[in-house]
Amino acid sequence: MITVPAAPVRQEVVRAVRQDILQLELAPGQRLAEPMMCERYGVSRTVVREALRQLESEGLITLLPNRGAIVTVLSRCDIIAMYEVRACLEGLMGERFAARASDDQAAGLVAHLERMEREFVPGDLATRIALKDEFYERMLSGADNDVLRENVERIHLRIGMFRHFAFTDDERVCLSLAELRRIVDAAAVRRDPSGAREACSAHITRAGELAVAEYERRRAPARAVDR
Repeated sequence: MITVPAAPVRQEVVRAVRQDILQLELAPGQRLAEPMMCERYGVSRTVVREALRQLESEGLITLLPNRGAIVTVLSRCDIIAMYEVRACLEGLMGERFAARASDDQAAGLVAHLERMEREFVPGDLATRIALKDEFYERMLSGADNDVLRENVERIHLRIGMFRHFAFTDDERVCLSLAELRRIVDAAAVRRDPSGAREACSAHITRAGELAVAEYERRRAPARAVDR
């Protein structure tokens, strides 16, 4: 049960439901009946409805007319499409960082990579996520484009389930670190916009391949939705 002051209750429920979806505690296609949600999270129907509306805007749940909410079910084509867009966005992020970041921002990214060299592979899930999130925060700050930041952050929410898979796969974590080295070399060391774009896009293309494979391997058997 969530026991926090009234004002942030909705955001706490959003965070909790989002985490349950990303960890597959709530499986794709699963119905999110309001009574079950109220009992599970210890909040009122009003709070549940507000939280579900926000999660719908993030693409994590789907509200079906006259049938209520379900955890969004994505097809292979959906995943491929999202990663195609993500590769373009993050390619631009790398290009803009190389062209716009200050010397201090570039040095900060290099220093963060050095920290990741020590902590990323041996770290637990929370450590890996925190380190990668900081990497993106530094890249987006250096890119200095609020519209780009908004869209990258939004698509990260949409594909959060697949990022979670990547952080739990030790082989992928090692490959990811090697790809981040190439990004930092191009964007922060050589300050090569085209090289940074290519390195960022390649990183996401590989991540998309893993996302498709992991989603197909781990997804629950399709469940018929009552008509």
